[in-house]
Amino acid sequence: MTSPAFDRVTVPPMDEYNQKLVNHLHPNDWVNPKPTGVYDLVVIGAGTAGLVVAAGSAGLDIGLKIAIIEKHLMGGDCLNVGCVPSKCVIRSSRVVGEMRNAATFGIGVPENIKIDFPAVMQRMRKLRAGISHHDSAQRFASLGIDVFLGSGTFTGENTIAVGDRTLQFKKAVIATGARAVRPKIDGIEGVGYLTNETVFNLTTRPNRLAVIGGGPIGCELAQSFRRLGCEVVLLHRGSHILNKEDADAADIVQNVFDREGLQVELGIKLTRATQSETGKVLHFEQNGQLRSIEVDEILVGAGRAANVEGLNLEQMGVKYDKYGVHVDDYLQTSNPQILAAGDICKGYWKFTHAAESAAVIVIKNALLSPFGLTKYKVSDLTMPWVTFTDPEIAHVGMYEHEAQEKGISVSTIKVPMDTVDRAIADSETEGFVKVHHKTGSDKILGATIVAPHAGEMISEVTMAMYNKIGLKKIASVIHPYPVQADGIKKAAAAYRKTLVTPMAKKLLKFINKLSG
Repeated sequence: MTSPAFDRVTVPPMDEYNQKLVNHLHPNDWVNPKPTGVYDLVVIGAGTAGLVVAAGSAGLDIGLKIAIIEKHLMGGDCLNVGCVPSKCVIRSSRVVGEMRNAATFGIGVPENIKIDFPAVMQRMRKLRAGISHHDSAQRFASLGIDVFLGSGTFTGENTIAVGDRTLQFKKAVIATGARAVRPKIDGIEGVGYLTNETVFNLTTRPNRLAVIGGGPIGCELAQSFRRLGCEVVLLHRGSHILNKEDADAADIVQNVFDREGLQVELGIKLTRATQSETGKVLHFEQNGQLRSIEVDEILVGAGRAANVEGLNLEQMGVKYDKYGVHVDDYLQTSNPQILAAGDICKGYWKFTHAAESAAVIVIKNALLSPFGLTKYKVSDLTMPWVTFTDPEIAHVGMYEHEAQEKGISVSTIKVPMDTVDRAIADSETEGFVKVHHKTGSDKILGATIVAPHAGEMISEVTMAMYNKIGLKKIASVIHPYPVQADGIKKAAAAYRKTLVTPMAKKLLKFINKLSG
């Protein structure tokens, strides 16, 4: 058998689960097929966006010839180092949080909660490997897609090289994603650090962990590792964590962090990292003072860079910069034969579900839009997102300040979760449902929900916004009792009450007298 024309991949620790993962996503005995003819579509990158483009195009069942290229693990960040492993670890940490809160429910709290960190990480690896067959090279080959492992490089007007193979294409899609950036901190390379791409390789728990960055990734992992027994300090340059989220929502999460013993240091500027006899030392400035902290591991949870290197985009006339490939509202690059989707695109959302939605747009615009007619726009999407802390923060649409910046008069309805019966019964009253609507109208402009399962709740608002359903109709939707989503109905009912003006009340009173 011909030896593979690509680098072997290992994922530490190479136990049975990671071996299974690699066998699915980058089998070392894989032989790249021999290209024949011209491909209708060649996709570079087999993360969420690339896989959806390839599978969706092949699934049209109209005889298209499709190829996909991946230099590392198929499945991309989401499966391997993002959504899937992080949510597995978060779920384990939530069990600890629930156990420590057991007394609230009249249940005795164990004196010593035994946390088996290696078992937590093994569970994650097992579940990740179990899911991985969905994104496997074998499965995509079975869909009639030519799967090439190796680095893809544009070599001509309509050609891409992968190892010793040359692929000809009619259209191509760049879906190479992004990666964690190297932090610009003197000495940190010598000291060593973790990112989301390496933290899930841990098999032993670091007793002391510094997390750099108070954005979604940093906050999710900081809370999880704190609950799993680490002493955690979260270092953030902003004045409060999650500074892109609703400030009220961020305050709730930060208060939870304080209560759980997670040390949060704000307004800091990291200056250097050094190695001591007992650990890794981070030096930083805060409020004009020089400080330092010693830890066992450093997790960098801030900063992403687009994977644009090695593609030879200059030769293809594809504009890009360090933030990604430049695309228009139709996900078209500056080269009419090349589109892009997912985290590689500059200026667009960096979520798995956003990459999936973008991939669908690419399929429609590349293959189902003859002569450029009936093209689909990214700006038409209604995009929700969730920060999976406990409680979660979910958002869709505009924030209040964004509406005001666009000259839209906005009104806000806020329903605290301590007024929602199910949240009270669950002792989960920290949070709220906040809905922004156009003043004088029931049109929903945006919403933020803070609750343990806010990510499940936000879809009701997203569906309403996408289908142009206003608060009046939501108020008429029957919600089962008792559920925490009743907070959404309460917000809608609060809007409907505003329609009963003093004049309307007088008229109703008069009509009632007449009818009596």
